[in-house]
Amino acid sequence: MAGKYVISKRSNGEFQFVLKAGNGQTILASEGYGDKSGCRNGIASVQSNSPIDERYTRKTSSNAKPYFVLTAANHQVIGTSELYSSETARDDGIASVKQNGPTTTVEDTTA
Repeated sequence: MAGKYVISKRSNGEFQFVLKAGNGQTILASEGYGDKSGCRNGIASVQSNSPIDERYTRKTSSNAKPYFVLTAANHQVIGTSELYSSETARDDGIASVKQNGPTTTVEDTTA
């Protein structure tokens, strides 16, 4: 089963997308966008940038949990991962975003 993007609306009225792997697990979450077109542009940015290894920054949270951020060519953050239990799990998450990111399947829960 292929991955997909899911667009939703936050309680503050902003739009957000998540990228879900084929198993339904969320592997990347976006920032909040003021309008749906900005959210869709964010999805297009993930689709084009997710296959490029240099776009991933591997980080460690304040509680020592590994995670990553995906950035565009201009170094703007496009999406952030969950916190992982190990660096290996984080790297598996990056591999999953690389695999599922180019998908064109979008589910809009706000429509």
